[in-house]
Amino acid sequence: MNRLLRHGTVFVFLVLACCTSKAQVTSERLVNAAREPQNWLTYSGDYSGRRFSGLKQINVANASSLVSKWVYQTAATGKLETTPLVIDGILYATAQEDRAFALDARTGRPIWIFQHPLPSDIRPCCGRVNRGFAASGNKVFLATLDARVIALDAKTGNVVWDVEAADYKTGYSFTLAPLAVKNLVIVGVSGGEYGIRGFIDAYEAETGRRKWRVYTTPEPGAAGHDSWEGDSWKVGGAPAWMTGTYDPETNQLFWPTGNPSPSNRGEGRAGDNLFSNSLLALDVDSGKMNWFFQFTRHDEHDWDATQVPILIDVQGKHLIAQANRNGFFYVVDRTTGKLLSAEAYAHITWSDTKDADGRPAPNATSSPTLEGRTVCPGALGSTNWMSPSFNPDTSLFYVTAREQCDVFSTAPQPYEAGHAYYGSAYFPSDKAEPYLGALRALDPTTGKMKWEFRHVSPTWSGVLSTAGGLVFTGDAEGNFIALDAADGKPLWHFQMGGAVYSSPIAYAIDGKQFVTIAAGSAIFTFALP
Repeated sequence: MNRLLRHGTVFVFLVLACCTSKAQVTSERLVNAAREPQNWLTYSGDYSGRRFSGLKQINVANASSLVSKWVYQTAATGKLETTPLVIDGILYATAQEDRAFALDARTGRPIWIFQHPLPSDIRPCCGRVNRGFAASGNKVFLATLDARVIALDAKTGNVVWDVEAADYKTGYSFTLAPLAVKNLVIVGVSGGEYGIRGFIDAYEAETGRRKWRVYTTPEPGAAGHDSWEGDSWKVGGAPAWMTGTYDPETNQLFWPTGNPSPSNRGEGRAGDNLFSNSLLALDVDSGKMNWFFQFTRHDEHDWDATQVPILIDVQGKHLIAQANRNGFFYVVDRTTGKLLSAEAYAHITWSDTKDADGRPAPNATSSPTLEGRTVCPGALGSTNWMSPSFNPDTSLFYVTAREQCDVFSTAPQPYEAGHAYYGSAYFPSDKAEPYLGALRALDPTTGKMKWEFRHVSPTWSGVLSTAGGLVFTGDAEGNFIALDAADGKPLWHFQMGGAVYSSPIAYAIDGKQFVTIAAGSAIFTFALP
């Protein structure tokens, strides 16, 4: 195989004079990303995970005037789940099939396109998707469906380094946007549906050398190992397939993990199954685990806890909040990992009590049976991977909620490397109502809902909030929507012609604010006329 094919194909276009990066993306810029609202430097906008833009040129008074400015087609099919980065006038994004590109953020004109050559026998769980880049120095970083981590030259799209993290043939893959912190690139693996052993890796941004790995199912002798029955930890899943957050003050990563394997059958893996469905607080330099909090013990419903955790400071308290797939909104002290509150934000039937720590506990009718049992929420959860947002002006947490219940059944299934490993089947329950989607605004101090905006059907769109008093989101019918952040009143929408499986961002060039979201197979960008 020649060098070009082995390392991907790059198409370079004529670069406009306007599109020259002013400076490298330094560690200091990433720490202070909120002070550069004209850029979108990392997956959630800044390390806090708030997905909040300080821009306010587009606001409650004029949002109804928004117009489309440009559209870029990825020329790939399937779900487009990317969150673009915008760095000094250049937009970097990934697409289906591990395609990636750099565009002039003002016009959408392409600068370069990169295509990673994927093997024909990859084993992605849930679509051939990718959720975006990380950026550090003069590179952007891509984690691929065949379990590789790749550094590209941000100016040209050429491969700088390319390392294998795991054997894709046994079910390992990457779908997340990496997180760049200091001189490291952090990634978490996908593959919980294939009985992989989950891990979080840190690679040196300059060389690609792996600095540390944290396995999320502990080996014999390690803390938490006794929470697994026999050798079940070896194929115990607990993937880490969404981008975490980072607190520079304490030098801690906060990384969420997913379901134990098999996802819907607890027999054969008795115990809490640490560190599945948990939030891990890790020292970024060493990977040392400082604390963990497990949301769902011994999960039998595929309720990954991989939703983006958001750092919130309230009245001198350093908190971390997560709207979990299991239907509860958790607030945890991020200094100690102690649970402070857990309140239902969606319809749930699996729990009606809490344990001594205040953690929701399963009831007697929650486990799957051979005949099948209706449980709420369903396997896709009360929310999923789509990003929430926190607006410090309204002090509200915005989350996309899904109301769906499933019939869960269970049956024995032997593990076979590289093959799906569910141990069950689940399908929508006709007995349970309602079936709907909504954007909900939650008060982190009480866990109570302040307002709700109903969608026509459940959506996979994430959320952006802005200093202009707006919340942006999308729906499965292809609408991009602006709401008043204070009360949820709809102010504007635009029909994009394709379902939304992504989360919006905002940026500015020469003082003009833009808002961008992926829908269908295209990137759409909007601004005032």
